[in-house]
Amino acid sequence: MTDNAGRLFNRAEELKNRAEYNEALLLFAKALKAYKNDREGILNCLMSIGDTCRMTGNFKLAERSYSRAIKLSEKMKDKVTTADAAVGLGLSLRALGRWKEAISLFSKAKRFYMRNKDEHGMAFVFWAEGGALRIKGDIPEAIKVFKKSLVLFMEINYKPGIGYNLCGLGGTCRVAGLFNDSLKYYRSANKLFSGLKDNFGVAYSHCGIGNALRMKDDFAGAQKHFKKASSLYGKIGDIVSYAYTLWSLGKTCTMLGKPDKAMEYFEQSYRLFKKTKDPRGIIYCRLGMGEAEFLQGKLLSARRDFKSALRDSMANKFAVEACHSKTLLSFMDGKIDNRCYNRLGLKLRFRTIPFNIP
Repeated sequence: MTDNAGRLFNRAEELKNRAEYNEALLLFAKALKAYKNDREGILNCLMSIGDTCRMTGNFKLAERSYSRAIKLSEKMKDKVTTADAAVGLGLSLRALGRWKEAISLFSKAKRFYMRNKDEHGMAFVFWAEGGALRIKGDIPEAIKVFKKSLVLFMEINYKPGIGYNLCGLGGTCRVAGLFNDSLKYYRSANKLFSGLKDNFGVAYSHCGIGNALRMKDDFAGAQKHFKKASSLYGKIGDIVSYAYTLWSLGKTCTMLGKPDKAMEYFEQSYRLFKKTKDPRGIIYCRLGMGEAEFLQGKLLSARRDFKSALRDSMANKFAVEACHSKTLLSFMDGKIDNRCYNRLGLKLRFRTIPFNIP
C-alpha cells in the first residue's frame, strides 16, 4: 500500500511543481489516506498540503496542515521539518494579517537554521520575514531583510528564491515610493521566471510590472501586464493573487476617471478577499471603493468606507494602510495631511482624490 501512496505523492508533487494546484491537492489527500501508519509519509503529505493550500489562498486549511505537521514532527524528533513547518505556518498567518505571530515563528526557525548552518533555510526565512515586515508597515527594514535573503539565495544559486526576492523587493520598493527600482526588480524577476517556466512567478512578476507602470502613470502598459497576470492566475487557480490583480485593474480605472468600471473590479476583488479572509485585501478594496464613490459624488458612502478601512487597519496594526486611510479622510476634511508617510520613511505624496495608492 505504501508503494501506491508513494506513487500518488510523487505524482502530486509533479503537479504542484507545475502550479497545477487543484489536481495536486486531490492526489495529496489520497496519498495521505494511503500512507495509513507511515509517519514520514504522512508528514511529507501534511507539509505539501500546507504549501499547496497556501499557494492557492486557502490559508485556514494551510494553517491546519502545518500545525499538524509541527505536532507530528515534534513527536518524531524531526527538528528540520518542525522548523520548516513553523515557517509555512508563519506564512499562512502572515496572509491572514497576523504578522506579529508570523514574525515570532520566523525568529524561532531562524535560530534553528543558524545553529545548523542551513543556508537555504536562512535565505527562505529572511524572505518570509521581509514580507511580514512589509505587512506590518516597516518598509525600510523589509527592504533590508529582502536584500539579505537575496544575497544568500545568490550565494547558493537557488534561482526560484532569487526570483521571489526580486518580487518582494519590487513590491516593497513600490510602497516606499521607489517606482523605478520597483520596475527594475520586477522585470528581472519576470525574465528569470520565464526562463524557469515558473507560471506562478511569471504571473506574480507581470502583476508587479503592471503596478510599477501604474505608479509611473503608464496606465495602458499597466493594464496589458495585469491582463497577462490574471489569465495565468486563472489557469493556476490562485484566487488571492488574482484578487490583488483585480484590485490593481480597479485602481487603474479609477486613475483613468472610470469610477463605474473601477467599482466592478473592486466588488469582484472584495468577494474573493472575503472568501480567503485576507484583511489587508479587504482594506484596499474599501479604500478603492471609497475613492470611486467620491468620484461618483457619493460622499457619505466614501467617508464610511475610508473610516471602515482605518478601523480595520488600526485593529490589525497595519501602519501603511492606516496611513492611506487617514490621508484620504484628511482630504475629505478639507486639508490633506501627508505627514504619516514621512514617519514611515515612504516617499509618497498625494494632492487630491484619486490617490495612486501603491
